[in-house]
Formats: sequence, structure tokens, C-alpha cells
Amino acid sequence: MADITDIKAILYTEKSLSLQEDGTVVIQTSTRMTKNRLKEVLKEYFGFTPLKVNSMRVLGKVKRFKGIQGKRNDFKKFYVQLPEGAQLESVGA
Repeated sequence: MADITDIKAILYTEKSLSLQEDGTVVIQTSTRMTKNRLKEVLKEYFGFTPLKVNSMRVLGKVKRFKGIQGKRNDFKKFYVQLPEGAQLESVGA
């Protein structure tokens, strides 16, 4: 079962910063996190229920390093619409 340690980071990119102005936060998690479990984690640890949650599964890229082929880890991105006045503090393990 997923918990707070499955949240890896809050993403701060050009797109996510423009979304934060409208109250949407982008969260990177492990692949086993679900929308419902993320809602439970946010309610339990941060004290609010998100208005809306959209998810996206991102597959890891295949890369080469000194001729050896490897693969980056897969992850999920969640676009979380925060209620008025809610804020996320530091997150992660």
C-alpha cells in the first residue's frame, strides 16, 4: 500500500510554476501510487482534500553510458488542484 514515502518530489518546472499560480501543484511519485491513495495521504499529512487530481504515467528513457545500455526509472506525475488557502510544505523521504 502506498504512503508518504512514495511521494518523491514536487516538480518545479516552467510549466508547473505557471500552474501553481492557478492553485495546481505537480507531484512526482512512485508508480504504485493511485489517485485515491494520494488523496488520503494529502488529507492525513497535510490536512486538506484536493479538489481534483489528474495522473500521468511516465516511462523511463533508455540511455547509454560508456556503451552500456540502461533505463531510467518509471514514475507517475499527479496534477493536484488545491483548495483555497491550502499549501504543501516540504515533501519526500
